[in-house]
Amino acid sequence: MDWAGLLKTTLTLFAVVDPVGTIPFFLVATRSLSTAQARRAAAIAALTVWAVLAAAALLGEHALRFFEIRIESFSVAGGLLLLILSLSMLQAHTSPLRQTPDEAVEAEEREAVGAVPLGVPLLAGPGAITQVIVAAGAHPGSPLDQAALILPITLVSLAVWLCFQGAPYIAHRLGRTGIHIVTRLMGLIIAALSVEMIARGLARLFPGWVA
Repeated sequence: MDWAGLLKTTLTLFAVVDPVGTIPFFLVATRSLSTAQARRAAAIAALTVWAVLAAAALLGEHALRFFEIRIESFSVAGGLLLLILSLSMLQAHTSPLRQTPDEAVEAEEREAVGAVPLGVPLLAGPGAITQVIVAAGAHPGSPLDQAALILPITLVSLAVWLCFQGAPYIAHRLGRTGIHIVTRLMGLIIAALSVEMIARGLARLFPGWVA
């Protein structure tokens, strides 16, 4: 088992999901709820993230095969998607890829905000799903390696739960500026990773380009 690869996947997925940067949205979405309801919403959000990303890890390769999409092509497309997401994070903005204005308004009207839109698409959005599928596609035909992705997914989901459980305290200690700094750092990491994904995908699609 590639423990170094799993650690890299965990850190990358944490940066993409960015539970710290999502704390302000959690606080807004749950401001009309009681403490017990807010804690339940935090648990639902974490479980939603786990279920969606675990499904992507286990079924992503089959979906690509069904649509006859090469992992190299998906890597390039995913890299471009993550690059767009990172540019919004570098400006401390919420990318429309993660949440549209309509979904932001709807978040205040729903009781099950933990699942939608916090769990999906704010946390387990296109960027996170893409990252998991690319990681699973790096080991085609290896059920053990693909199942091992459940570990980083579980760790990131646990991080989501912990961040949301302690959201008021974290928001108070970091402040809006501190949260924006964390978001920008995560965005910088994602930008670099997205360029690597695009470069690797293009190198495999067009090997003649590589000297």
